[in-house]
Amino acid sequence: MFQFNFTLQGSTTLPVILFLHGFLGSGEDFAGIVPQFDRFCCLCIDLPGHGKTQVVGDYSLASTAHAIVALLDRLNIPKTVLVGYSLGGRLALLLALQFPDRFPQTILESASPGLKTEAERAIRREQDDKLSDRLTSDFPKFLSEWYDQPLFRSLKQHPNFAAMYQHRLENNPVELAKSLRNLSTGRQSSLWSTLERYEQPLLLMVGERDRKFVSINQEMAARCQTAQLKILVNTGHNLHLEDPQAFTMHINQFLRSIP
Repeated sequence: MFQFNFTLQGSTTLPVILFLHGFLGSGEDFAGIVPQFDRFCCLCIDLPGHGKTQVVGDYSLASTAHAIVALLDRLNIPKTVLVGYSLGGRLALLLALQFPDRFPQTILESASPGLKTEAERAIRREQDDKLSDRLTSDFPKFLSEWYDQPLFRSLKQHPNFAAMYQHRLENNPVELAKSLRNLSTGRQSSLWSTLERYEQPLLLMVGERDRKFVSINQEMAARCQTAQLKILVNTGHNLHLEDPQAFTMHINQFLRSIP
């Protein structure tokens, strides 16, 4: 059973944007950019294992997607724009592909449709299971090593990185480890073939310094006829923190361009 912690800013009589954060984050990660969407009601959710959301029992990316739709039903929100970052981007893409009538426009930040082969997924599952063990044994060391990854190099140079890092230390390592295992890319079915048939407006955003995800998103854009790709200069994986002005500008332009 899912008990989502969330914030709603703005009247639900306005169009709604649903923000889905990345691994180690929470709905609060988008607090700095929400004011830039004053034409919308902004819904920010803590994903399982993060923030104040509580989940009884096991869960997966698919069951989390269905639980989010159930939450929207309880809130009497029939449709929302989706904005998903990294882990939240994988979840957003799954929601968009499975429930296109509920999510008419989707924005993905540094996201992917998953791994293409079962062999790749098996390797990733093993890697993430080992990471989850390290996370619970020494969380501060895990966190330090996590942000030493090349895709976060530019983020670490940002003046707000230290405050974000301290906020990450407030997470519950046991719940994070469960999230890392259950929501692992290795346990997600590939969405590549479904993406090719997607017909709704889709905005892909990635930082030019995040070469791995630039390549992934270029292939996504080539496979999906409705996709637009924006590569932000001088940024890495976390666009909404590294360059919030460009991030919100591209989203607003995208939403205004849709009839």
